[in-house]
Amino acid sequence: MIKHSFTAVLERNVTFTDTLVTEPYEVAWAREARVFVRALDLAGRLEASAEISPDGLFWMPEGTPPVAIQQAGLLSFPLREFGHWLRLALRVTGPAPSARVIVYLALKE
Repeated sequence: MIKHSFTAVLERNVTFTDTLVTEPYEVAWAREARVFVRALDLAGRLEASAEISPDGLFWMPEGTPPVAIQQAGLLSFPLREFGHWLRLALRVTGPAPSARVIVYLALKE
């Protein structure tokens, strides 16, 4: 049996100075996911976490502890047993916080 995989680009070259929540993505077919956040520019501390939803309307934290970086680069974390909908919550903190990111969601059956 051939397994399916798909990588969705949820955000591309978006700049924010506080919080960013991605658009919801329906992932009911996937067994596992891996989040990638590439910080192209970063002033402060960037933190990323996942949120889950049964319907794409009402959200709660997925439960995996947030992952953080403090300089431009790549952060990643795996997810399993996440239900039907996923989105990512990003937060940048510091004296003059700013981040420019690309956000990927890699899904596998």
